[in-house]
Amino acid sequence: MERFRRTRLNPQLRSLVRETYVGVNDFIYPLFVRPGEGIKTEVSSMPGVYQMSLDEILKECELLQSLGIYSIILFGIPAVKDSIGSDALCDHGIIATAVRAIKRAYPKMFVVTDLCFCEYTDHGHCGILDHVHETVDNDLTLGISAQQALVHARAGADMIAPSGMMDGIITTLRDALDGGGYANLPIMSYSTKFASGYYGPFRDVAESVPSFGDRSSYQMDPANRREAIRESLADEAQGADILMVKPALAYLDIIRDIREASQLPLAVYNVSGEYAMLKCAGAAGLIDYNRVMMETMVGFKRAGADIIISYHAKEVAQLLN
Repeated sequence: MERFRRTRLNPQLRSLVRETYVGVNDFIYPLFVRPGEGIKTEVSSMPGVYQMSLDEILKECELLQSLGIYSIILFGIPAVKDSIGSDALCDHGIIATAVRAIKRAYPKMFVVTDLCFCEYTDHGHCGILDHVHETVDNDLTLGISAQQALVHARAGADMIAPSGMMDGIITTLRDALDGGGYANLPIMSYSTKFASGYYGPFRDVAESVPSFGDRSSYQMDPANRREAIRESLADEAQGADILMVKPALAYLDIIRDIREASQLPLAVYNVSGEYAMLKCAGAAGLIDYNRVMMETMVGFKRAGADIIISYHAKEVAQLLN
């Protein structure tokens, strides 16, 4: 009979033989910036997550660094939205302004910028509309995505993360960045992003609910495993530096599949719906919140993730410190 319990009885030995660890350096924390001053508005569907004006974002960065979190991903909520998301194409838009201010105040903060148009368009879709087919025009959106990438690069972004799921986006951005003198700026691709119901609370905080239809014509069908692998491998071939699976919790099999198919660093996005479920269950006394939260993070790492983008990051850091 094989004796498994020999290495479980002593807590120090359990630690020595533990296979998977979660550390503060594994995390990227999402931040949502909007125009104004003195604004810190909690999102009702995501307790502990806020829309913040830039002055509050800077205070948040100070708190994050005190917890040992030095990586953020930045989302913008502009004052004015239009059909093509013009604020995202402007060197004085909300994201470009925020990146410059954060890098000036906290040069050690690693600033990732989400590159998309859903927060900036009046229709809530991820690019220029193809009105005939009631979806996003892929190639026209590639053109303005390249412009947005250069706006982020000029502002001082440390990494760009395109989330719109347009075909050819990585090639387009790599060519634009290289041609603009930013050959060393990495791209973290939302390489396998599903058309998921888990995004609901995010659309509250980012104010990006589509005005019609949904995003199923450009995001992935949650039922498709082989296509999920192909999507990530295609982005790797186009020059992505880091791959990503989004959402995370219901897609642990996909995380493992991609981990085994690629040697690139792999991120997961622990999305708003996953966060909100744990928060609700914890508030109702149905689970040991901290224990389940940490078990979830270990699950992401065990499945093969190197990087975790999560609204839980501050709470995890407080437990680990």
